[in-house]
Amino acid sequence: MSAAFDPRRIVAMGGGGFSMNDSFSPLDGLVLSVAREAAARRGARDASRPRVCFIGTASGDAETYLARFHAAWDDVAEASQLLLFNREVEDIGEFLGSQDAVYVGGGNTANMLAIWRVHGVDEALRSAWQRGVVMAGISAGSLCWFEGGTTDSFGPNLAPYRGGLGILAGSNSPHFDGEERRRPLYHRLIAAGELPDGLAADDGAALVFHGTTLTECVSERQGAGCYRVTRTDEGAAEVALPVRQLP
Repeated sequence: MSAAFDPRRIVAMGGGGFSMNDSFSPLDGLVLSVAREAAARRGARDASRPRVCFIGTASGDAETYLARFHAAWDDVAEASQLLLFNREVEDIGEFLGSQDAVYVGGGNTANMLAIWRVHGVDEALRSAWQRGVVMAGISAGSLCWFEGGTTDSFGPNLAPYRGGLGILAGSNSPHFDGEERRRPLYHRLIAAGELPDGLAADDGAALVFHGTTLTECVSERQGAGCYRVTRTDEGAAEVALPVRQLP
């Protein structure tokens, strides 16, 4: 793969997108734009309507979530879904590899990763990403690309989770400003070494990676930010990262 250009993309959203808005949002627009680039590289006849697959495993393939995805995306993309609770796709690797973007919804992160591993979705996603399929997601769909992060998968209280795909090094905390316990817990877990150093994003903000390199942070909501949190001798240090406001 050329050192000058890496087609692999990950858009990790702390919150926002169609999941937390009434319709297609600026963060969705960012995912659409990089999906169109992927479609053009694939040689699609109409790159303006890329193939975008929604994975709603974390919500148990909830019909209402699937309906909201299609309401937001059907007009701008060839939208599809990968169902695992009522599986319809036989060759998941071929199916995901034929997409221009994969959009992972929020919900129970630990359950999602466990189910993915049973069906081989983890390796299929890694292979698709290596081939230049855009990976995007919100909440659980953000944390999953990292080694781990903070999750409410195990009950009402937030807890550390170390079972992520590990495509991106370190940890992740979504909803950094949306849930009051997220920030202090993330600091404590990193200070104690229970989670590796990592990146956090507020609701409405996203971390954008080319390959495994963070290239920019973006926001669809005024004041939404992204942060790097690292372990220090005194505990944990948080640094706000530059954020580009989306139109």
